[in-house]
Amino acid sequence: MSPSNTTLLSVDSLHKAFGENQVLKGIDFTVHSGEVVALIGPSGSGKTTALRCLNGLEIADSGTVGFDGGPSVSFEAKTKPKTAQVLRERSAMVFQGHHLFPHLTVLQNVTVGPIEVQKRAKDQVLAEARKLLDRVGLAAKADAYPNSLSGGQQQRVGIVRALMQQPDLLLFDEPTSALDPELVGEVLTVIKELAQEGWSMVLVTHELAFARDVADTVVFMDGGVVVETGPAAQVLSAPTNPRTQAFVQRLLHPF
Repeated sequence: MSPSNTTLLSVDSLHKAFGENQVLKGIDFTVHSGEVVALIGPSGSGKTTALRCLNGLEIADSGTVGFDGGPSVSFEAKTKPKTAQVLRERSAMVFQGHHLFPHLTVLQNVTVGPIEVQKRAKDQVLAEARKLLDRVGLAAKADAYPNSLSGGQQQRVGIVRALMQQPDLLLFDEPTSALDPELVGEVLTVIKELAQEGWSMVLVTHELAFARDVADTVVFMDGGVVVETGPAAQVLSAPTNPRTQAFVQRLLHPF
């Protein structure tokens, strides 16, 4: 599906420092409904911090994050985490390291939020969860515990957990970087299917070939700023900024 012209998320002049380390230096980008935006760039460029600010997991020092049809969150030094709750109500994060509860089964991991936090009907939540687990090939693992699963299986559980929140925006933080190479494909396949269904996403990734295949827009970050933004095919095949050119060349054509 092609993204619409409706702006789903706006990020304006986002700044974030950790002590003396200025990680984000005023970044701006937008996400349209049904659009997949890939954040790329070298390690330490601020990609994960930016993603966590979108979900309210990090409180930015200044700037604004706003969803269409909902109040914007204007960050400042004294912004309280509860203020950013509105962001978590509209988005869901898939973490690099799975972050599953080890003492809960797969089914419990993906349903505890909708049942306990969102207060949705238990029977409906369980039925939806089993359907989604079946969709990602994990129906038989519903009663298993995370430590019995492969890394790829755990990450697919993490994706189901995010989908169960019924978010407007899916956030992926390097979803394959912690996986063995042979497990990467099974996770990327699920993400690609979600993209084809029209889910709105922001994806932090070093998998540039995958980003070129799946993303509509690529945002290249370096040193805490947005260096170049444009259609995925253009940025990853013919970038205009020298810093982007060097990065893409190094990752896509290392030899």
